[in-house]
Amino acid sequence: MGAAGSKLEKALGDQFPEGERYFGLENFGNTCYCNSVLQALYFCVPFREQLLDYYANNKSIGDVEENLLTCLADLFSQISSQKKKTGVIAPKRFVQRLKKQNELFRSYMHQDAHEFLNFLLNELVDILEKEAQVVKSDPETSSPSDKIANGPKNAQANGALKEPLVTWVHKNFQGILTNETRCLRCETVTARDETFFDLSLDIEQNSSITSCLKNFSSTETLNAEDKFFCDKCCSLQEAQKRMKIKKPPHILVIHLKRFKYIEQLGRYKKLSYRVVFPLELKLSNTMEDADSEYSLFAVVVHVGSGPNHGHYVSLVKSHNHWLFFDDENVEMIDESAVQTFFGSAQEYSSNTDHGYILFYECLGSTSNKS
Repeated sequence: MGAAGSKLEKALGDQFPEGERYFGLENFGNTCYCNSVLQALYFCVPFREQLLDYYANNKSIGDVEENLLTCLADLFSQISSQKKKTGVIAPKRFVQRLKKQNELFRSYMHQDAHEFLNFLLNELVDILEKEAQVVKSDPETSSPSDKIANGPKNAQANGALKEPLVTWVHKNFQGILTNETRCLRCETVTARDETFFDLSLDIEQNSSITSCLKNFSSTETLNAEDKFFCDKCCSLQEAQKRMKIKKPPHILVIHLKRFKYIEQLGRYKKLSYRVVFPLELKLSNTMEDADSEYSLFAVVVHVGSGPNHGHYVSLVKSHNHWLFFDDENVEMIDESAVQTFFGSAQEYSSNTDHGYILFYECLGSTSNKS
């Protein structure tokens, strides 16, 4: 990697971003699913900064019990404090901890990067919430750094008011969906909110993220066996249902459902469909009252023709340069190369590198923010 590292430094020359580090991650047999997601998260700058703050504030506490959060913070700190600008790091402790924590990731089978991302974010939230409870039950140990690490403390000490804790993981990734159902008999609208860390979108051949989002929010009629129980009518009624994004997240993670169960085959098949994902995305059709603008900064790519084997790599935008991370290897790519990962317009194609998880950061909103 020495040669590849120096090649990257040469390519960037005096444009190498001040204080930035570009390190490949060693693969322990089948851990590309993990490496590709970790690179995307490392270059999610607000998340990285808050994780490093957490690390700095908790390092001094002494013997913090090892968990996935401490291992991730340790890994990110290790990368960001390297003397060299490029190189390779072995995320050994993190991977060992992951396998210890969840048997799903213990085998040498091909793993799913989206399942890993989901598990990781939920696990980080659980750890932060538990830490906040410990701090709350023992006010003596409460220090300003704990408060920063865990976000605002909404719950009162006596438990009279217990709102869910908003951690910095929530602040970055959590959005709110509204599920609206309108009874076609009495016209009553029932709305149910649910939170999300990522949106999983069904995909079609020769489509785009915008059209997939439109389909996600399209109106569906509930009739025949799918009738809706209307509380006002006190009976099953025909209804119309649709999902809307009520509050978009700061970091919008979109998972393209490329693995589909095919009844006739009795197994999953990879959909290599061409789905265009823009570098700049406007969320207009799904919002209640706003246009939110997002910029693409990372793509986790699945390489391979089937769901049970293959490889993961990631594309990352850092300081206006695009980089390609393939385990230990890191190289610069041209922005125009991103479109080669949209998918294949024909069913059988030699190109098997397809965008699978997309990471967008909000640039701001053109509406009145509440």
